Amino acid sequence: MLKKLIRHRALPGFGLSMGYTVVYLSLIILIPLAVLFLKASTLSFTEFWRTVTDERVVASYKLTLWTSFFAAFINLVFGTLIAWVLVLYDFWGKRLADAIVDLPFALPTAIAGIALTTIYAPNGWIGKYFAAMGIKIAYTPLGIMIALTFIGLPFVVRSVQPVLQDLDTRYEEAAATLGANSMQIFFKIIFPAIFPAMMTGFALAFARALGEYGSVVFISGNMPMKTEIIPLLIITKLEQFNYGGAAAIAVVMLLFSFILLFLINVWQWKTAKKQQMI
Repeated sequence: MLKKLIRHRALPGFGLSMGYTVVYLSLIILIPLAVLFLKASTLSFTEFWRTVTDERVVASYKLTLWTSFFAAFINLVFGTLIAWVLVLYDFWGKRLADAIVDLPFALPTAIAGIALTTIYAPNGWIGKYFAAMGIKIAYTPLGIMIALTFIGLPFVVRSVQPVLQDLDTRYEEAAATLGANSMQIFFKIIFPAIFPAMMTGFALAFARALGEYGSVVFISGNMPMKTEIIPLLIITKLEQFNYGGAAAIAVVMLLFSFILLFLINVWQWKTAKKQQMI
């Protein structure tokens, strides 16, 4: 009777690894989120509904959602372009440019907010030129969008860049041999390959922008009904010791994030299934 060969691994077995995984995820993610829902449940349904549908809160929802969406869309376009340049071209200072992309990850968001406000304020280095044309950037939704674009750029670049690096150029060469032009090669071969990574980067940038606080709070001006974002409104509720109201608003934003993640996973599952069929 042949003995089964047992493959020994350096890492612990499934039981121990799974135990650590469940405990870690519970302590770091699941328990805090559960406490958030429990805190929101201390409000009656009427109080909860009144809190999350307040005119000031709804205005903050709208501002946060549309500025986050457009900032993520801008990053989708220009982040993909930056990744394209960094992968396909060699130029002086390429390593420096590649490192600069990660700067929003390393830079404290409060410092980023102060720097952006200094630059785009009406008397700032760049803002004064726009102010002369009657365009105000700081303390407006446009300033918020710039801050969200700043913090979201690395998500798109770092999502698309590895896919471009691993892209097999033989398909492009074969298409060119068969008479395809540059536009046809891009839209028929390259774009379908990088599109899932682009959407992943867009979703990550959008989700990151929804919860951004530090870089926005300085440049927004924090004017209720105009430039007040949801994270600031939550902080305001906490400073007023209205923990239930803060939790209620946070729960709504959390549901937005859950829906976004669910749609991303469904879309990625369908995309992977189509690719397997091909």
